[in-house]
Formats: sequence, structure tokens, C-alpha cells
Amino acid sequence: MSRQVYLDHASTTPLDKRVLEAMMPYLTEHYGNPSSFHSIGKEAKDAIDEARANIAKLLVVRPDEILFTSGGTEADNMAILGYARANKEKGMHVIIGAFEHHAVLESAMHLERKENFSVTYLTPGRDGSITPEQVVAALREDTILVSVMMANNEIGTIEPIAEIVKAVKASKVPKTPPVFHTDACQAAGVLDLDVSKLGVDMLAMNGGKIYGPKGAGFLYVKRGIKLQPLMFGGSQERAIRPGTENVPAIIGLALAFKLAQEERKEENERLTVLRDRLINGVLKTITKTRLNGHATDRLPNNANLSFMDIEGEALILYLDAAGIYTSTGSACTSASLDPSHVILSLGLPYEVAHGSIRFTLGRSTTQEDIDYVLETLPPLVAKLRSLSPVNVDAKYFA
Repeated sequence: MSRQVYLDHASTTPLDKRVLEAMMPYLTEHYGNPSSFHSIGKEAKDAIDEARANIAKLLVVRPDEILFTSGGTEADNMAILGYARANKEKGMHVIIGAFEHHAVLESAMHLERKENFSVTYLTPGRDGSITPEQVVAALREDTILVSVMMANNEIGTIEPIAEIVKAVKASKVPKTPPVFHTDACQAAGVLDLDVSKLGVDMLAMNGGKIYGPKGAGFLYVKRGIKLQPLMFGGSQERAIRPGTENVPAIIGLALAFKLAQEERKEENERLTVLRDRLINGVLKTITKTRLNGHATDRLPNNANLSFMDIEGEALILYLDAAGIYTSTGSACTSASLDPSHVILSLGLPYEVAHGSIRFTLGRSTTQEDIDYVLETLPPLVAKLRSLSPVNVDAKYFA
């Protein structure tokens, strides 16, 4: 294997050494339980309080509006299930994007199938965009919750969240505006997450996507919003998320979030150049390929491409053998052979979804890495096509 190129940063990122250094004391010396009354416990609690305050400052919210979780999935579940169950006397209609991460999608489906809620699934345009008008048109008198992700984890399309929120809040249907939640797990370190500008009521984030520790995340919950706990057994996190806090992970999460937001402008510019080099190179040198998602309003590190007439999983294995590590979509469903629900939501056929590959760049990605991919990819695609009986209609890659 001549070189190793990791292009799966949307699945997870390596731990930043600066973050590890900040976490280490809380893995060894400062081991107290934050709920203990003695000085060792208070030391841990103070560290958590500082981490909470630092995250709140970056979001421009109150510290007591931050709830620590085990990651983005729990944060999304807490928002969708927790809010719906606690507020069903106000209504039982929920609106979500059809292309949401499974943490949101399956939470909404559970409400629909098991708890008698009504769910509207918004179909994005062919480029993966949802418009404010589209969301407003779906509102009903019994709508209590709207959830649209800030940036799609598979195709990278960035949604106009501030505009959507403004339109929803201005609508006279329902009489009391519904609560608005957004999954911002892929947006951290890329977009401005100033909640005062976004206008959202709940926002989920995941440390493993921003060079922080896995198994750590948070949910911003606007003051006054009532959530029903998903777990019981303690008073931690306002009794909404009980259980002894993972102090080292929380410390690492806060620092990783701070670094990602501080360094995002320069890194975004660098990654955009590399991303476009990859996209243009593939589209130019390999026939019957298409870019999935918005051409410009997309994450700077995301290139989701469909290679017609082949199976994406087979190409992943060939790339892996060449030292190039990527994915067909969300890591949470990578073991499934089902086609991407995100690609299908764009109105594209199964053949296109099955041939999609998600390349996601990161801090370690270089121009040499991209050039290696562009050199390696064409012969692999040609080889797989020579073995494939599939011949996708040209209209899907025009």
C-alpha cells in the first residue's frame, strides 16, 4: 500500500492532540464524581460548569440551556421524542426533512407508528434543498415541532435554516409557532452557530465530528422548553439526562468545539479548494458520474458522487485496498446494503443511490491525497464496470 488517505471525516475525526492534552488530567488526577459534595467532586463539577459556559458563549446562549449527551444521536432523540411526548396536549403533528439523519428520522417514525403522532416528511429538491415556503406550506394547526438539519451528513447540502425559522415563526398557522430543532452535527466547525441569528429553539451537536472525543455531544434547549426525559435515575443535567457525567469527554468536547469554530474560516477556504479539485477531476475523467447535493451551497469538505453501473460497496472495498478510506453514506447505516435514503429522497433511482460514494475531507487532507485519489479511482471504476451488467439511463447523470 503506497499511501493511506482518510476521506471519511463525516463519519468521525481523529482526536485533536490539544483536546487529548486537555482531557488527560480528568482521566487520571481529577477523577471525582461531579455530584459528590467533597472538594474532589466539586473540582469536577467546576470543570463541567466551565465547559458548559464556554459552549454557551460560542452559541450566544445561556449556560443552563446546554444539556450534555452521549453524542448527536442521543441529542436528536432527546429533542424529537422528549419534546413531542412532553407537549402532545398542544398538538400531535411533527414536520421533518425526508433526508434527515436516522437519529431524527427514526425518532419521528416511532412517534408516527407507536404513539399516534402525525408526521410530514418534506421532500427536498433535486439538489437537496428545502425552502422556507415548503415548510410553511406543511404547517398545520396541530404542528408542534419542525426539524430540518443544518447541513446534510451525506450529500453536504447546506439548508437556509435562519430563513426557514423566520418564515415558520412568522406564519399564522399554528397560532403558537412550533418549536424548531436542527441537527447541526456536520455544521460545527463550518457554519456560524450563533443561535441568536439562527433563531432555532433546539440544536444538536456531536464531538466526534469536530476532532473531539466520541461519545460526547450536547443539545441546546431554549429556556422554557419542556422535555420529557428518555432515562431516569438521577438529577444530572436538570434530571433530563440523568447519569454520572463523562467529565473528560465533556472537557474535550468543549475545547474541540472552540477550536473548530475559531479555525473554521481558514480551514473552510483550504478544504473548498481541495473539494472542488476532487469533484471537477472526477467529473472530467470518469464518464457517467454525477455530483449529489447542491453545487455550491454545500459543506466545504463534502463530495458525494454517484458512479453509474457499479455498486458503491464494491468500489469502497477496491479503494480500501488502495489505501483510500471513504464510505457510501452515514456510518450509522454503513452495515446495511439498502440504498441511501438521502439519495432516494432527491428523486433519484436505486441504481444512482447504490453507486454513490461520500468523500469527506479533513484537517489532514492534502493536495497530494486528492491527486492520488484522482489517479487511483478511474481504473477501479473501469474495472468494476467491465464486470457489471447494469447500464443506467443517461438522464440521471446529465
